[in-house]
Amino acid sequence: MIILKLGGSVITDKNKECTFKTETMDKLAENIKKANKQTIIVHGAGSFGHILAKEYELNQGYKRLEQIKGFSLAHEKVQALNSLVLQSLQKNDIHAVSISPHSSIKLNNHKIQKMNYNIFEEYLKKNFTPVTFGDVVLDKTLGFSICSGDLLMEALSKHFKPEKIVFVIDEDGIFTANPKMDKKAKLIQKSTVKELETLTISADHHADVTGGMAGKILTIKKIAKNGIETILVNGNKPNRLYEVLVGEKTISTIVYGEK
Repeated sequence: MIILKLGGSVITDKNKECTFKTETMDKLAENIKKANKQTIIVHGAGSFGHILAKEYELNQGYKRLEQIKGFSLAHEKVQALNSLVLQSLQKNDIHAVSISPHSSIKLNNHKIQKMNYNIFEEYLKKNFTPVTFGDVVLDKTLGFSICSGDLLMEALSKHFKPEKIVFVIDEDGIFTANPKMDKKAKLIQKSTVKELETLTISADHHADVTGGMAGKILTIKKIAKNGIETILVNGNKPNRLYEVLVGEKTISTIVYGEK
């Protein structure tokens, strides 16, 4: 089994509120179907969630009444994005079902306190493809906060111990610097956790309200320490996703799991 994260920067235009990249998502869905692997799919919130989350400071917890409106709006928008993702998957004959973090997860100071894994297991046994996503959820300490797609990837990988984890992002993998800002940035094709420790990610390196690339690398290091291989691949080149899923060589970053 493979756990797959579709990045918000790939399936949405993160600079334009609630802008879904239908064609990109359809091509990714086509490749997932073609690979014919049992998968759990996680997707980011992109421009459907991050803009409102930043505006209402939702990841800071409940501090003022106005945030209740922001929580409700953000939840509705990410649910709408989830529906669009499901439609694309179903167009490609993937029997996807939505599992909302809002009703299946409880956080405590940004960390998962309780998560219903049974529902994922039951759907997998019946040959469905579970799909979950970054969302705003209740938090025991903070009142509420954001449960990011990366946090879901960490939790799901620890529980299910898949053959590999795949992050579909808007670049070829992890670079030595932000390739959008530094032409000298080099792709890191293979890495260990120890080697990742030496990589310094600046604040402007894909930053967003859920931690950007720096947060993702922290998540990947935790996943790798459970012995699971992680691959980062460019979702704007959809055939690369197929190649990763079936184990063919392609342009990507592989982070090896620690044994």
